[in-house]
Amino acid sequence: MAASNSSRKAQGLTGDELLALPAVIDLDTSNRALMIGRSTGYGLAKQGEYPVKVLRLGNAYRVVTADLLKLLGLERRQSSGGLGEAHGEHDLAA
Repeated sequence: MAASNSSRKAQGLTGDELLALPAVIDLDTSNRALMIGRSTGYGLAKQGEYPVKVLRLGNAYRVVTADLLKLLGLERRQSSGGLGEAHGEHDLAA
């Protein structure tokens, strides 16, 4: 079972999983979404070279999910009900 869990982590996140993320996520989740390793992600964050803005809150790193989604070509848009509705590049022509 342990091999199954580690292989799932290496796969990254699906579009639906990305769009279901809260407004701010930890660096490990962002690393998984970008399919980069933990050491690489933390190294980039410490050097100020992470692909999106990283917030340093005490000893913790946080990433704004909207910035990550934009980098990955996904966005949440507002519906008339006020809840976020997701779309990707394929929806932009509509």
